[in-house]
Amino acid sequence: MPDEPKGLRLVWSGHTDRGRVRKNNEDSFLGLAVDAQEVHHLGKIGDAGGERSDFVFAVSDGMGGAMAGEFASRIVVDKITKMLPPLFKQSATGISAGYTEVLEELFDKIHKALMYLGACYEECSGMGATLSLCWFTGQWMYFGHIGDSRIYYLPAGGGVKQITHDHTHVGWLFRRGDLNEREAKNHPRRNMLQAVLGAGHQFVDPQVGAVGFESGDRFLLCTDGVTDAIYNDQLPEILGAGDDQAEFLVREAVQRSGRDNATAMIIRAAC
Repeated sequence: MPDEPKGLRLVWSGHTDRGRVRKNNEDSFLGLAVDAQEVHHLGKIGDAGGERSDFVFAVSDGMGGAMAGEFASRIVVDKITKMLPPLFKQSATGISAGYTEVLEELFDKIHKALMYLGACYEECSGMGATLSLCWFTGQWMYFGHIGDSRIYYLPAGGGVKQITHDHTHVGWLFRRGDLNEREAKNHPRRNMLQAVLGAGHQFVDPQVGAVGFESGDRFLLCTDGVTDAIYNDQLPEILGAGDDQAEFLVREAVQRSGRDNATAMIIRAAC
């Protein structure tokens, strides 16, 4: 009998810090193993594999007055946990068939939940959140994104690529080549979001896409508190070759800046 194909196996780490200025942490992160029947929460550090499970990782940066920002990012990760199994089951062959529609529906449902709470409770008025989400299945990573948190791809052979767009005017100017990375980081309007979940926006149009990966490739999800003082081309050197580097990266970001909450998740393919 031929050997059965090996299932997906991932190694990950996640860490968050409120920074040196903010009084509370408005960031949240999440790791899940998911199938059509249930979800399993993953720890901050670990490794897992499975032929029937997919893996989902996400970071979210909340915003709003008082405690609304902290509440918003927690709602986002809670909604992901509750909404994924039914959406997963709707697809006859899993996420690989129609992942765009599944991710767009997920983002739309979370957006509507935040809008509803913002309309019903005065203390939640105007609250919103970014969301950067990676869904690993087979040899593909499907992603959905809105806001200015980021997803990076670090191939095993070296280099780094930011695969998400910052949904800001400054991010647009950077992609056009009108600003270099240093100018973008220091621009006075760098944090003014043009697209986000909730926050009074009528519609959401998340960026969705897919990246094929091989064993040894890594992905980084992080909030803007991490990239505030760390440049893209510095990431491979800071991360090195270790698996449990999320805490080190976050601590480095806080030491260099610390003006905002900082959160990172690093996932390495070990398939």
